[in-house]
Amino acid sequence: MSGAYDLGTNLVRRIYEKRIDAPAILDAGTHFPNAAKFAAAWQDIRDEALAAKLNKAPRFHDIMPEQADISANDGLDWRMFVLKAYDMTVPENLARMPVLSRLLTECPEVKSAAVSFLAPHKHIPPHRGPFRGIMRFHLGLVIPKQPDGRPATIMMINHEERRIADGECMLWDDTFEHEVMNNSDQPRVALLLDVWRPQMPLDMEILSRVIVRGVQVGMRYRGVSFGG
Repeated sequence: MSGAYDLGTNLVRRIYEKRIDAPAILDAGTHFPNAAKFAAAWQDIRDEALAAKLNKAPRFHDIMPEQADISANDGLDWRMFVLKAYDMTVPENLARMPVLSRLLTECPEVKSAAVSFLAPHKHIPPHRGPFRGIMRFHLGLVIPKQPDGRPATIMMINHEERRIADGECMLWDDTFEHEVMNNSDQPRVALLLDVWRPQMPLDMEILSRVIVRGVQVGMRYRGVSFGG
């Protein structure tokens, strides 16, 4: 990642960590009740995602060059089919996934939504998300299995191993260090949502809105393309 990006995100994380004390893994029922809607529709979301030709979606570092260290690190694909980015919608992608589009309309607390495609044996090295004003939601859509039947994709979150299978979900704080390994000969497909953290202190609520607005302005200025 770029030096300026690292300095900025490290400063922001320290501010949030002083004001918001949160565990790495969060209870979805408490912090994101609408998680149940996405989990209930996982098969429809999976079918829409597979029809969207994810292997043609942009690679993560094509969208965010600052993330090249974790996206282009091993020459294997980490592709993102983005439907919504910090409240900026991608109409052509939403149209290709109507079930997911309807759910996003019903759940305004979801600020970003993307289907993540990890190539076989792709490794995303340890990194941390930028700020604690949002929470990360994972929903397994196509999760390869090991010979023993366990999910072959391993997520190390705050140095603890986590795995989710098809249709399973997890809500977590991505400002904790995490990495992902797809230990399979098959791609892994998952739905990733960034969800607004409820009941933040007022100053953190204001800062979070300023950050989201700043990201929106930055994306418009750079002309970021989410097309596949």
